[in-house]
Amino acid sequence: MPGDVRSRALEVFPGGISNGEFGLPHDALLTIRSGLGSRLWDTEGRELIDFSMGWGSCLVGHACPEVVEAVREQATKGSNFAYLNEPVLQLAEEICRISPAAEHLRFCASGTEATMYCQQLARAFTGRPKILKFEGAYHGANAAGVTSLFSQKNLAFPTPERTSAGLPSVEYELLVAPYNDLEATEAIIRAHRHELAGVIMEPLQRCTPPEPGFLEGVRKLCSESGVLLIFDEVVTGFRLAYGGAQAYYGVVPDLVAYGKALGGGYPIGAFGGRRDIMDLVNERHIGSDNYVWMASTLGGNPVSASAANAALSVLRRPGTYDRLHQLGEWFRGELRQLLLKHEQVAQVIGDGPLAQIVFTERKVNDYRSTASGDKVMAKRMMFGLFQRGVFLNPMGTKLYLSIAHDEAICGEFCDRLDQVLKEIR
Repeated sequence: MPGDVRSRALEVFPGGISNGEFGLPHDALLTIRSGLGSRLWDTEGRELIDFSMGWGSCLVGHACPEVVEAVREQATKGSNFAYLNEPVLQLAEEICRISPAAEHLRFCASGTEATMYCQQLARAFTGRPKILKFEGAYHGANAAGVTSLFSQKNLAFPTPERTSAGLPSVEYELLVAPYNDLEATEAIIRAHRHELAGVIMEPLQRCTPPEPGFLEGVRKLCSESGVLLIFDEVVTGFRLAYGGAQAYYGVVPDLVAYGKALGGGYPIGAFGGRRDIMDLVNERHIGSDNYVWMASTLGGNPVSASAANAALSVLRRPGTYDRLHQLGEWFRGELRQLLLKHEQVAQVIGDGPLAQIVFTERKVNDYRSTASGDKVMAKRMMFGLFQRGVFLNPMGTKLYLSIAHDEAICGEFCDRLDQVLKEIR
């Protein structure tokens, strides 16, 4: 990144970052110029291999030809009408066809909005004020998403921990449970059922898979307690299977939120659920006590909807998910072999086209076991990879694969990881 470009970024963005979280040293800042498949190029012409993929939004790869053509065609017809249009109707019909939970849908502009609306619907439908989330889960930049996200204090459950300022009422709105602990979750739900509207969860939390019976147990508890189950499928939707986590795990929630990969790299959000719940956003209820106001200027815009239709057509191709799972399993195996070679005590977790390295000897099955890992080592590893031309978020540890990845590019990653592990050993 040329010095003048870096200075320009620092002048207009906090930390020099346009959309948050990377937290890079100023001399490590770079500016992306272009992307194709699983590779990026910065303004200095340096080629990077991408294991962030737009935080997972580019599951079909950068500049996917089908997505590019669909966007080009629609852009000549109009970019936004803020109203029902042909591409979004087609997209809604396809999502309703494959999503067991989504009898009715509404569109918004991001996964953050989608999870927010799901929570509002749960509160309106049940008449109860609180939402239960699982510690360490991220549900977008709303109160449930950023509370108890990177907890430091190990508070007793179900007390929420403020991990973002500016949210003064989270203790009145949220309860927190440990992921994969069905006994503790049951105790919290039963004790608070009179005030609990919904349980929101990532079925695959970050990269931590659910223990056998956990999702089914939470589903049963919610049904018995009159509490709505919300699946945040912003990450898992269309990634673990074409039908998402619902199809992959065989558990159907009452409400579901989508984003990221659905848009093929373009901004999109959608939420859906049972007809009786979703009907509360119907404008015929305006003035009633349980009407949920919902509108989105860019929700369902025809460009993003066209990109999504094209992305889904690519993901529907025979063998897509077999290939994603095979590549992910092979990649995680290669990471384990490298860690063993360098005598690093670590766990490699994930499922499908997702992977994460946690430097701990403990079994990783919830946030606190993940947080027990050596964070200094993890950050040194990720930053070392970043310095060696692997584009990822050094503040995080999640690695995203896409259909544009193959064994060759994953092998390039492993060669660079080999160098990093040798250096930091």
